[in-house]
Amino acid sequence: MGFVLYPAIDLKGGQVVRLKRGDMAQATVYADDPGAQAASFAGQGFAWVHVVDLDGAFAGKPANVAAVQRIIAAVPGLSVQLGGGIRDMATAEAWLAAGVTRIILGSAAVKDPDFARAACRAFPGRVALGIDARDGFVATEGWAETSSTTAVDLANAFEGSGAAAIIYTDIARDGMLSGVNVTATAALARAVTMPVIASGGVASTDDIVALKAEGVVAGAILGRALYDGRVEPAAALALAAA
Repeated sequence: MGFVLYPAIDLKGGQVVRLKRGDMAQATVYADDPGAQAASFAGQGFAWVHVVDLDGAFAGKPANVAAVQRIIAAVPGLSVQLGGGIRDMATAEAWLAAGVTRIILGSAAVKDPDFARAACRAFPGRVALGIDARDGFVATEGWAETSSTTAVDLANAFEGSGAAAIIYTDIARDGMLSGVNVTATAALARAVTMPVIASGGVASTDDIVALKAEGVVAGAILGRALYDGRVEPAAALALAAA
């Protein structure tokens, strides 16, 4: 599979936004048409998009349904990875049936591990675990709460579950363009057999080079750096493929 880059489309009120450290009050609107944004990423050569229903993450149920449907419809060949507000089997089934390639379970993995494991079993290879950590401890409910579980312990608890990947976010760096936490991401990747995707803080192509150099990280999510023009898509994709 190689090193995969996932441009991020974060949805708030139907618009494409970026947050700073997950703070809904610090949202920068980048686009009004999520479908057009997905089409733009596909045109640049990306094979996947990473979509987060931010309102859904806080509400605990899908909120930006029409926006996600527009993304799916915009580029039939584009693989869509979706998280935010997926807390039960009916919601998981509905999104996968609607054309989402892979769903992400975040809060559910901590608060309802039985459901998360059941989903991994029911949809092998189509469920990723979103592990969002603050100082090494897992945060939930749109990062509003911090648990007493470490990221490594949570990941280990899902070994052999059939999860497709772990998406690891260092909250302190998310949206801050401060550089990805390469050390923590690589340490997690070495602790488990599941592929680990880095998220949060990618500031330049240097981060892609550093993550690839570890030899254990499966990919990275690109957010603000891509929207602000700090990462040039063709250069990033060439580095990822090298």
